[in-house]
Amino acid sequence: MPVTGQQPARRVSGIGRMTNFLCSVVIPVYNEVNTIAELVERVEAVPIAKEIILVNDGSTDGTAEVLNELAREKGVRVLHHERNQGKGAALNTGFAVAKGDIVIIQDADLEYDPDYYPKLIQPIIEGRADVVYGSRFVSGDSHRVLFFWHYLGNRLLTFVSNCFTDLNLTDVETCYKVFRRDVLQQLHVEEKRFGFEPEITAKIAKMGCRVYEVGISYHGRSYLEGKKIGWRDGVSAFRCILKYNLFRSYPAYRPAALQPAAAGVAARGAAAGS
Repeated sequence: MPVTGQQPARRVSGIGRMTNFLCSVVIPVYNEVNTIAELVERVEAVPIAKEIILVNDGSTDGTAEVLNELAREKGVRVLHHERNQGKGAALNTGFAVAKGDIVIIQDADLEYDPDYYPKLIQPIIEGRADVVYGSRFVSGDSHRVLFFWHYLGNRLLTFVSNCFTDLNLTDVETCYKVFRRDVLQQLHVEEKRFGFEPEITAKIAKMGCRVYEVGISYHGRSYLEGKKIGWRDGVSAFRCILKYNLFRSYPAYRPAALQPAAAGVAARGAAAGS
C-alpha cells in the first residue's frame, strides 16, 4: 500500500508526534470530476504520515478517469464500484483495505478542509479518545451561510440521536469522523447510503467508545453546485436512529495499542512476508 510523502501544510499548529502514526484517509467519490483533483492535493499537503484511499462509487461524469490518473501520478489507491451503491457502501470498501492505525473520513467535495486533520487526530494520539467528530456547530471558524431547513434538520437529527445514545454531540451528520482503526474492525457497517452517520454513532455509543468533538469550519455547497443529500436521506436517518439504538446490541470496545508509523509499517511487512 503506497503511503504519500509529507509536505508542508498551509495551516497547522502543534502537530508534535502526529507524524509518527499512519492515518488512512478514506474518500468516497461519486460524480466529483470538478473537485476531486484539488481535494487530493489538499489532503496530500497535510504533514501527517498517511495513505489516501479513493473509492469511486459508480461515477458517470469522468471522475473514474481522473482517479485513475491520480493513481498513476500520485500513488494514491483507487478502488471502483461498477455501479453506484451509496456512501456507506463506498466507506465499507475503503475501510476494508485501510492499513493505518487511525482512519479519517473525507468527502470528495471541498466542503471540509483537510487542514483540520492534526486537530482531529490529536485526541486519539494523546490517548484521550477512540473516536473524534468534527463539529460544524462548535467552531469559531468561518462557515458559509446556506440552508436554514438543512441546519434545523441536522440539529433535530442530532438531538434525537443524543436522546437514544446518551451522548452530547452537536453534529451527528458531519463528514469528519475519525476512528482508531480497531474500532471499525469491531463493528460492521450495514447502511449503504447516508444512514451510515446515525448507524455508526449508535454503534460506537453502545460499544462504550470514548468520543470527542472538535470545531471545524464548513464551506457548504448549494444543490446547483453539486450537493447530493436530500429530504429522503433525512427520513432514513430517523429510521436508522431507531433501528440501531433499539434493535441492535454490540460488545464493549477492546482497544489495541497504537503503533508509530515506522514500526507499524515494518510489522505489517513482516506479517505479509511470513
